[in-house]
Amino acid sequence: MEAYLRSCPEVLKNHMKTSSGLLHVVLGNEACDIDSMVSALTFAYFLSKTLSSGEAAVPVLNIPRSEFPLRSDCVFLLKESGLSQDYLLFRDEVDLHGLQQLAITLVDHNVLPEDDRALESAVVEVIDHHRLERTPSPSCHVTVEIVGSCATLVTERLVQKGPAVVDQQVAQLLYGSIITDCVNMAPEAGKVTPKDSQYAVLLETRFPKLPPRSVLFQSLHSAKFDVSGLTTEQMLLKDMKAVSGGELKLAISVIYMTLDAFLQRRCLQQELCEFCHKHNYNLVIAMTISFSDNKEPFRQLAVYSSCTLYRDEVSKALEKARNPLLNLSPMSSPYPDMKTYVQGNALASRKKVLPIISDFLKERERKMVLGGNLEELELEEECLLEQSDSQQCLEDAGLDEDSGVPPTPMNSLVEGCPLDNGLPKISAEVLVEKVSKIASEEALFEAQ
Repeated sequence: MEAYLRSCPEVLKNHMKTSSGLLHVVLGNEACDIDSMVSALTFAYFLSKTLSSGEAAVPVLNIPRSEFPLRSDCVFLLKESGLSQDYLLFRDEVDLHGLQQLAITLVDHNVLPEDDRALESAVVEVIDHHRLERTPSPSCHVTVEIVGSCATLVTERLVQKGPAVVDQQVAQLLYGSIITDCVNMAPEAGKVTPKDSQYAVLLETRFPKLPPRSVLFQSLHSAKFDVSGLTTEQMLLKDMKAVSGGELKLAISVIYMTLDAFLQRRCLQQELCEFCHKHNYNLVIAMTISFSDNKEPFRQLAVYSSCTLYRDEVSKALEKARNPLLNLSPMSSPYPDMKTYVQGNALASRKKVLPIISDFLKERERKMVLGGNLEELELEEECLLEQSDSQQCLEDAGLDEDSGVPPTPMNSLVEGCPLDNGLPKISAEVLVEKVSKIASEEALFEAQ
């Protein structure tokens, strides 16, 4: 595999010069964690061995090269597997939008971020373990299954379609990713599935020289949680995913310490503000994770935004979430621009929180498209619910409660209402005349 990775920069350079043949780019997600990196590297290697003549495949890690040292667990796994990071291709080195004859396979995510939507027509395959969010297309083959690790699905493909590709190096990469994402295959962590266990055992059986499971997991775990010396910006970028909807752009970062320790960082609110301005985010969700003495995960969560409306909207969406239920308990926050919580559901990782945020953004956009300020729309909806007894919302109708004149129905399809000008005035004389006429008509009818 090392020889293959060493050849990738030259393959890319030649394609950019000649644009001949189809270039397959295997693109991981913007977090570039172990699972994303390993899935991209190993699946691109598999494609390079199985593609037709004249086609080539390269992996692209979806972060700038300068950020890769922050992925200390990724750096550690590469080194342990005997591979150099010098041969890797990073997003700031590859102009995907400028490439001709391009095909893209997405691994560990299934939708392109907003800035890359123009590349959608080039996406030919997806392999992912997150909730499916992309629109089905006959030109794109989708493999999405909710397992603990995307590397499990890549292992399955390689074992079934190209078993010769899985050598000691490839096996160690896949194995390290699976046991990391599945928290050393511990059922109490709520990540591992039967398929994850199946392929972890298969790799252990076929490659008995793999490092012992617990030893490798502990080494990767220690490397991942080592944030000593990192700035706040580096900690946020270390394991971050971005999601956007309309004008609202969020960063969701996993922070490897307790929230209490994170909040004690000097000038934290100022640093968060500067981070948002520098990277063009409106809001940051910091999901902290730490472990108790008996290795059980403990999660806390913070929502930061200098905009009160954004902060309240996102906090409310997280508090109200039911799938999954986060069991958020408010904590005292030392900063006015930040809401903080203890997350009672320790099994709800960022993978499970992301769909909550995605659904919130979609609903928010839908309401904005309908027109009007979001808060006004929500107030109107609440008002309509309160009208279940057929009483109109007098305040919305702009009428006094005791005016005695019913308001125009809110769902009226006509421009006016016969009662808009008040009840018709009926005199006593007119009323007597009407009654007499009715009595005469009834007498005539009986006579007939």
